Amino acid sequence: MVEYTYRVLRLPRGTTRDTARRVLTEHAEHGGWELDRLRLYPDGSRRIQLRRKIIRQVRTF
Repeated sequence: MVEYTYRVLRLPRGTTRDTARRVLTEHAEHGGWELDRLRLYPDGSRRIQLRRKIIRQVRTF
């Protein structure tokens, strides 16, 4: 079973698509995050949910 950790970002209205893309690209390239959900609200703000796998080490004897 794969486990994930989540992070929620909120971008205010007036944030351009290009700026939102750059923010998501930075999180993906440097933090290993991937897009889980993106919600665009009627007022123009965005709620972005990112996820990344939790890698657990297994003890070997």
